[in-house]
Amino acid sequence: MFVAATLDGYIADVGGSLDWLHAAAAEGEDFGYDELMATVDALAMGRGTYDYIEHLEPLPFGDRPVYVFTHRDAAPRDGVTFWAAAPVDAVREWSTRGHRRVYVDGGKLISSFLDAGLIDDLTVTVVPLLLGEGTPLFSPSPRVTPLDLESVRGYPSGMAQLRYRRRT
Repeated sequence: MFVAATLDGYIADVGGSLDWLHAAAAEGEDFGYDELMATVDALAMGRGTYDYIEHLEPLPFGDRPVYVFTHRDAAPRDGVTFWAAAPVDAVREWSTRGHRRVYVDGGKLISSFLDAGLIDDLTVTVVPLLLGEGTPLFSPSPRVTPLDLESVRGYPSGMAQLRYRRRT
């Protein structure tokens, strides 16, 4: 996973907007997104995340396949698979398709993959902003997931990027 969240743990405001994130970033700051994308074979995202970017043409993921987890009907789009697979089933299918590293995005989807023990690398860029309410980064979970800190990097905008690896 690779995500930005406010200091109080939100990934979107109450209306689902990410405008606060764009306003907080300083021009020219590189948070490692291109570096990450060079290492992934495919992307998985929840329907809310997809709905936020569906208007983009083309989608900013190159020729990587995109898997959108949803129970709602969606208009077909080249390179995008809409499905309601469980995380374990998705990983099994990705393995058969040769996907070794899949970037998981979207709060609820990230939480479901974490609950299944299927996310190894977690990168959270903390935005110096308190939204007070909105969409939380993580959903409540009965599972405890120990993490090892791999790195911390600060940016002139005040953002701090934390990279963790799931302890096995």
